[in-house]
Amino acid sequence: MAVALSGGVDSAVAAWRLKAAGADVVGLALRLHDPDPENPLAPRACCPPDDLQDARRVAEALDVPFYVVDARGAFEDQVVSPFVRAYLEGRTPNPCVGCNSFVKLERLVRRARALGCEALATGHYARLRPAPGGLRLLKGVDEDKDQSYFLFAVAPELLAHLLFPLGAWSKARVRDAALAAGLPVAHKLESQEVCFVGGAGAGRFVMRRPEAAGDHAGDIVDARGEVLGHHSGVMGFTVGQRKGIGIAARTPLHVLGIDAAARQVVVGPPEALERGGLVAERAVWPAGQPEAPFEANVRIRYRDPGTPGTVSPGPGGAVQVTFHRPARAVAPGQAVVFERGDEVVGGAWIREGVA
Repeated sequence: MAVALSGGVDSAVAAWRLKAAGADVVGLALRLHDPDPENPLAPRACCPPDDLQDARRVAEALDVPFYVVDARGAFEDQVVSPFVRAYLEGRTPNPCVGCNSFVKLERLVRRARALGCEALATGHYARLRPAPGGLRLLKGVDEDKDQSYFLFAVAPELLAHLLFPLGAWSKARVRDAALAAGLPVAHKLESQEVCFVGGAGAGRFVMRRPEAAGDHAGDIVDARGEVLGHHSGVMGFTVGQRKGIGIAARTPLHVLGIDAAARQVVVGPPEALERGGLVAERAVWPAGQPEAPFEANVRIRYRDPGTPGTVSPGPGGAVQVTFHRPARAVAPGQAVVFERGDEVVGGAWIREGVA
């Protein structure tokens, strides 16, 4: 049994559980990117290069073999470059969904199978349930730690090789188990920031990339097109943003939309963020595409509790959603996930919000 060791407490406890149950465990870790001395990492970034040392310490403590899989090229091509391109185009990407779906799990499963392992276990807070026609992807029992949102786009053939030992556990139980087992990362803090962006934030990271060369300055306007101020690049903004816009106003202003071609950032009052629906693309359905429209809880970002809506799948991965009540700050480029109860029925990438 292979276990993806990230260097954090969750994957460490997943490995410990399997070994305690008698499994023959092999630890695998990914090298995704190198340190950037000109852009120090955020204090609580996930998957930094230093985590490889913590992953190795966990493997040594559990006395299991440990291998590092070099995925730096794939990470750059399939996560970092699309992230930069999205911000330059005025969209708000979710790199963690792309990393899990297109880089991390695919390469770790491939290495696990090459080593003769029957499955790959991870520390994700999610569950899988056998069902006619395939597997159902379910939310983790601990709602505060549920990570199924980040897994909706994992190919069904990959899901068949995954195991989530912590899916029914709470974070508190995981932390207690790590302390009782004496794991070297038992006290390690949670990671929250995007691993490669660094402490200066997404906008600064994008501006330092060669793809961003040139003048990106433009206007900040209201919904009528009246110029209220100026900006140095649309990559510094996301739909829904309130802080850091750089305009003094009597009432709070939020980013309502971004027109990268015109170099315009549209701002307005918070009520103008409300949308009656959205259009999405590149849908993925873990258990197969539904044949008809269905009712679901629609989450438009990771920490969004969701909004009830009608989901209408279309051809070519297209999806249209009609909310039962307005949803706020629908951001093009973000992942949208459709849930029925505990099941993640599918998800897609937001193309636009609609009135």
